Amino acid sequence: MAPIILWIDEIEKAFASAASRSTDGGLSQRMFGSLLTWMQEHTGPVFLVATANDIEALPPELLRKGRFDEIFFVDLPGKSMRKQIFAIHLKKRKRDPKKFDLDALARASDGYSGAEIEQAIISAMHDAWSDKAKLDTERIINTLAQSPPLSVTMAEKVAALRAWAKNRCVPAN
Repeated sequence: MAPIILWIDEIEKAFASAASRSTDGGLSQRMFGSLLTWMQEHTGPVFLVATANDIEALPPELLRKGRFDEIFFVDLPGKSMRKQIFAIHLKKRKRDPKKFDLDALARASDGYSGAEIEQAIISAMHDAWSDKAKLDTERIINTLAQSPPLSVTMAEKVAALRAWAKNRCVPAN
């Protein structure tokens, strides 16, 4: 199938147990070994990308140079990115982003991930529909205020992850 891009989403879910003695009869270790061998020896033009929410759960031999060229850390979006995320998700739901105060939404969503911003829009839309009202900036801001982001509820873990990534990963946005 090459040339191709192979995307493995949440790779730690598949291979975290490969580093330990699991109760799957060695299946995860054999799959992990097969992947490592393929990563080292494949000859076709395959660009391999993987995401991980918990990189520390991965076996270290997966992360060495030659298997993946780089490890990127994608932090929470900054203000300008949050504005773009709001615009994308409003358009996706057939709302004109120009009718919303994207600057106010970006300020109100400091610390929110893109997924949390999307869910705030969806929740605000449900509330507006329930109230037989229009979706507007104020309603979305109220929804954001009612549900703290993961960066607040898991602040210590987010801080630890950022500290871990500081000199180990290439920053990405």
